[in-house]
Amino acid sequence: MDALKAQDPARIGTYTLLARLGAGGMGQVYLGRSPGGRLVAIKVIRDEITDHPEALARFRREVETVRLVRSAYTANLIDASLDSAPYWLATEYVSGPTLSKAVGARGPMPPETCRRLFAALAEGLAAVHEQGVTHRDLKPQNVLLATQGPQLIDFGIARGAGQTALTEAGSAPGTPGFTAPEVLMRNEVGPAADVFALGATIAYAATGRPPFGSGEPATVSYRAVHEPIELAGVETELAGLIQHCVAKDPAARPQLAEVIVRCRVLAALVEDPFYTGLAGLTEALPVVAAAVSPPPVHPPAVGLHDLPTSASTHAPGYTPTQVSPPASPVRRRPAPWLIAVTAGLVAAAVTVAFVLLPDRGEGDADADGKETTGAARPGATSKAPTTPGREQPEAQPPAYVQETNPNRDYWTPDAASTDGQGACQLPAEERSQHFQASVSDAESDAPYTSGKGRIGIRLGNAVPEDGASYYVSVAVKPPHEIDADTGRPIEGARFGNLSLGYTSKPVDLYEGLRDEASAPWVWLTYPDDFQEVMNGEKYADAIPVENDPGNWTVLFLHVQGPKQYATIDCRGFVAK
Repeated sequence: MDALKAQDPARIGTYTLLARLGAGGMGQVYLGRSPGGRLVAIKVIRDEITDHPEALARFRREVETVRLVRSAYTANLIDASLDSAPYWLATEYVSGPTLSKAVGARGPMPPETCRRLFAALAEGLAAVHEQGVTHRDLKPQNVLLATQGPQLIDFGIARGAGQTALTEAGSAPGTPGFTAPEVLMRNEVGPAADVFALGATIAYAATGRPPFGSGEPATVSYRAVHEPIELAGVETELAGLIQHCVAKDPAARPQLAEVIVRCRVLAALVEDPFYTGLAGLTEALPVVAAAVSPPPVHPPAVGLHDLPTSASTHAPGYTPTQVSPPASPVRRRPAPWLIAVTAGLVAAAVTVAFVLLPDRGEGDADADGKETTGAARPGATSKAPTTPGREQPEAQPPAYVQETNPNRDYWTPDAASTDGQGACQLPAEERSQHFQASVSDAESDAPYTSGKGRIGIRLGNAVPEDGASYYVSVAVKPPHEIDADTGRPIEGARFGNLSLGYTSKPVDLYEGLRDEASAPWVWLTYPDDFQEVMNGEKYADAIPVENDPGNWTVLFLHVQGPKQYATIDCRGFVAK
């Protein structure tokens, strides 16, 4: 992590730049901070290549790839700007050293640590391959050793099954020494090429040396095609698995599931003493003189500003570019969105999942003890309190909710309960002492298990300020990731559902309190009133709960904008 240089812009989109994370062929990667305090990694492509159609096509494909690939082993896409220069994308910031830096600082890893890293990266690659994507540039510099597990970064040359190669004439994708022979010889890219790169990466971790030696790129590539990998000193069984992965014939390489089995992992990598000791290599976050950045300058008549186009990607060790200062700190869109992603400052070990822990506090109360504003926590959303005598900008009602992070809220039923009782493993991000909710079968008051469900929401005896709003959306989340084409769980998926699920249109619960003696219930029907939203548009209709039997999670979200929300309650039900 390096200090910003004089030619670096102070802001990209709505993000304040704090430091440089890395640089590469396409551009510069910055550490940025959102208006609400969330740390992101921002990749910006260089001005001098923005006129190259292939470079722009590769960058656009990178954004789409990172948007598609969503797992516990990859950084989540947060935002992107693809309409005009400067072109950039922002992903969650992942704190931790690269594998390259860790081995350079601490030397080769012990055999047992290598096995655990082997298995974890194989599992991560399997998750990527399940989305029909090959990474194509796995190497020690593109593996981040976060405290909650390794993260795969830099999908700049990743390719989906239906995509054609975007490489310059006479060149092959990837990095010499980690690129498979069939890619170098015939540009044949597939999952087996990632297995080769995985074996070469673990060889580096186990020996501390380049797997096919050093020197001119052409010489290193020749060795990768014609000579055996260098494994002197590696424990016999581990060396055998590495050799199997780097077989010259792609058909002779093992499947990732076999790699995981042969690693015989009995404990989590994050429990490994050598791995946990690498946390000391994490670079400290930069201390900025002004804790709160001055707000961007807008024309006098402008109110809330827009987010640039959605999208995201990566972390330290990635490669974006330096840019000329933008003409305006705010990018405009035909359909303005409210400012999103008011996340808290990230703790030292931010992982791709980026689980947000609540800063719980009591809501403000009026003289009668009635809550007038909820307590904001530095997480996915913060509330804008309506303070008497202080004018607030006039916000547009949110029309939908779109996820901004991997969501790790999961509801589990009580073992002894017969009436649908249970609990979520994560606490709510905000408190509202007046919020009430109900989840039941649509035809009766019985627990919801099949067919249609009825979900009720209301605010009990809250007293709203004049002109105040309190929008709530309900998210209904299946146990597993759902294939939008089939409406059923993705076959072979190894991970739980990290999406927000299907959401309802936000409703203002203060609205009913203005004319009623008591707070009215707002009733929603699942699946009729729910859908999945992506890029501001409907991506998929909600599925029948029978399509995915198991524990479903129901999240209640306080919404201020399409990407600005916080959980206030969590329920669930068991679908049969």
